[in-house]
Amino acid sequence: MAKGKDKNRSSRPKAEKPEFDQQILDLARVTRVTKGGKQMSFRATVLIGDHRGRVGYGVDKGKDVQMAVNKAVNQAHKTIFNVPIIRDTIPHAVMAKYGAAKVLIQPAPRGSGIIAGGAVRVVLEIAGVPNASAKILGRTGNKMNNIKATFDALHAFKVKAKVFVKPAEKKEAVVSVEEKKMVK
Repeated sequence: MAKGKDKNRSSRPKAEKPEFDQQILDLARVTRVTKGGKQMSFRATVLIGDHRGRVGYGVDKGKDVQMAVNKAVNQAHKTIFNVPIIRDTIPHAVMAKYGAAKVLIQPAPRGSGIIAGGAVRVVLEIAGVPNASAKILGRTGNKMNNIKATFDALHAFKVKAKVFVKPAEKKEAVVSVEEKKMVK
């Protein structure tokens, strides 16, 4: 080891961990036939999530793989939403259909993990759902339709929001309403 060099120190600063993990679910080479000939491009399907309930997906095309993935990630950031997680699972069973793809997602007891296959498993893992059971019904292997059906199912949850108001805040709100009446 060289003099004055500490083996734990690095000359490069540590890179910050990104807020969202991203996973390329599908990468396809697609061709558009025009009068001038065939134009080849790449289509990327990307999932992003923080493993704490937020998830989104994006599909976009580009002339090369890196451009397609970057465009799909930007698209995915626009579709992010929160998945409700109650007692380490989803609130209730839900079924959704998109095209020929049908997806059934059900709550599962603690410790069972994610029991699902294909694109549904990846979506639930990257969303951070600890325990759930899911099934792709029918005979579709189309990953994009399975993802869209899964997102439709995750959007369909009905959860009652509980709002807790501290007594001090409640009094302030009442006073401000009375003050408004007096001003009029």
